[in-house]
Amino acid sequence: MSAATRSARKALIWLGIILVVLTGGLGAGVATGQATWTPALALDLAGGRQIILQAVATDGSTIDQSDLDQAVQIIRKRVDASGVAEAEIATAGTSNIIVSLPGNPDEATLDLVRRSAQLQFRPVLYIGDPGPQVIDTDPTPSPEPSVSVEPTPEPSASPAPQASIEPVPSAQPAPEPSATPAPAQEEADDAAAPTPTDPSDMAWLTDELLDRFAKLDCFDPNNRAGADPGDPTKAHVACAEDGTAKFALGPVELSGADVATATAGPELAQGTGTLTGRYMIQLELTGEGAKKFEATTARLASYYKQGLPSTSQDVRTQFAIILDGVVLSNPQVSQRIPGGSASITGNFTQLSAEQLANQLKFGALPLTLEVQSEQQIAATKGADELQTALIAGLIGLLLVVVYSLIQYRALGFVTVGSLVIAGVLTILTFSLLSWGMGLRLSLAGVAGMIIAIGITADSFIVYFERIKDEIRDGRSLISAVDHGWSRARRTILVSDAVSFLAAVVLYTLAVGNVRGFAFTLGLTTLVDLLVVLIFTHPIMVLLARTRFFGQGHPLSGLDPRNLGRESLYKGAGRVREPKGAKAKGSAAGEDEVEGLTIAERKARARAAAAQQDEKE
Repeated sequence: MSAATRSARKALIWLGIILVVLTGGLGAGVATGQATWTPALALDLAGGRQIILQAVATDGSTIDQSDLDQAVQIIRKRVDASGVAEAEIATAGTSNIIVSLPGNPDEATLDLVRRSAQLQFRPVLYIGDPGPQVIDTDPTPSPEPSVSVEPTPEPSASPAPQASIEPVPSAQPAPEPSATPAPAQEEADDAAAPTPTDPSDMAWLTDELLDRFAKLDCFDPNNRAGADPGDPTKAHVACAEDGTAKFALGPVELSGADVATATAGPELAQGTGTLTGRYMIQLELTGEGAKKFEATTARLASYYKQGLPSTSQDVRTQFAIILDGVVLSNPQVSQRIPGGSASITGNFTQLSAEQLANQLKFGALPLTLEVQSEQQIAATKGADELQTALIAGLIGLLLVVVYSLIQYRALGFVTVGSLVIAGVLTILTFSLLSWGMGLRLSLAGVAGMIIAIGITADSFIVYFERIKDEIRDGRSLISAVDHGWSRARRTILVSDAVSFLAAVVLYTLAVGNVRGFAFTLGLTTLVDLLVVLIFTHPIMVLLARTRFFGQGHPLSGLDPRNLGRESLYKGAGRVREPKGAKAKGSAAGEDEVEGLTIAERKARARAAAAQQDEKE
């Protein structure tokens, strides 16, 4: 058995294993009643639940479009994190938000939609990696904070009022940070449950809180959107919005009600007033909020040690800004900030600064979402549209099959088999994703599957035509399959790469059903590539060694005479000259050139021209 044959058989065995694993996994879900053999349908095909929310400002202030857009963004994050796909969330009028969820969402998902977001400011007690871990409660070493907080300079050419970098002591002096645990931690051996003296006291890190912190998994999307904000009077644990860290936090010291507004703008260097090229967020607090903020920053600044780099500062110099249960930012405080005005600076771009400012403004708005109506809705497209789309797909598939059988004869059955394998893999994968990730098939997704028929057939046509070209050049079928594959593979890879890149870009930039189309297109492109690699080519390698295809039967689709060339090798050492062969010298040269690619022929022509120029 040749190496090519062994490799082809191994590829087919791997294909069988993949099919068995996918079928077995989905079958287990079907047996337990958690999955079905067909993909779940999206809102446009199966209907679902519609909730109409009205945004109401409890203090009578005006709600603008940016507030509604921020609310839509928060709700969308919650729904996506819950695993519900193909949801439609949009604003209507000046105060309404319409949320349409496919299928029959559970009560927990509905509660995520109904709940209003809360803005909180909590002191940081500990920062850890996002995964489960064992922590050391020594607060001194800390990761580099993302941003810093400074007092807002007065609009004048003179230095900022808070020019001194010396921290102002708080009314109750806090323990100095050191390499040893804080006093509250030292007393933990003598007292089973020490009473915290302030929100930054390490005594808040009880065994129960440390256990919650250790178990918190910030890689789970559910913990990064619509998370429980916790009891405002107690310590809490939360994840960073981007999932890069998790925090143990003290009680809430300020809420959204203490924030007047927030704006984003270019950052100015203190003292000189020159632009730094970065952006900052200008935070304005209410009268009551300013008093709380001054007391909080005074205490946090007492942990700041001058001369130490940010990475070595006590993490208790930081406070966490939390919206909807996740940490948006954790600025570092180096001095007391009176007056109710502060600038949050860091490596902000214009976009990230505006986003954080909008989130702060939204959290500051006394906004509640009241449920106006909640009802089941019918499919917007329905069974008729789905049936029409499936009929269109079947017509397209039938046309491809008929064309393949006419053009390639028995070789066309390889195309049919490849399409069947690709279809089975796509349905199994989509059904598993429906079960595991809540993915749903929309009418746009069905359109993506129909387009995939053409993409898959195109790969086979490229391969088969290259094999036929190699046979016309005089190669045997076994040799033509090997050489044809080496050249067709590059074309197939480039073609599928372009299709997959287009799907990724479309999925990234689009929303709603268009993303469903892009996802399906990308998935079917990957399936097409897999089928060509582990089914179509291996089958051709094995078929080339059969008598029917290897000897060029007229019905095989690879008959050299039908391709315009006789087989050169006739067996028993007999070689037959091709029809239409010319004189010996010219025939040899043309046959030699005929076996080359276009690029190779051009290169040879350039070399011949260069030699001619040298002779002249």
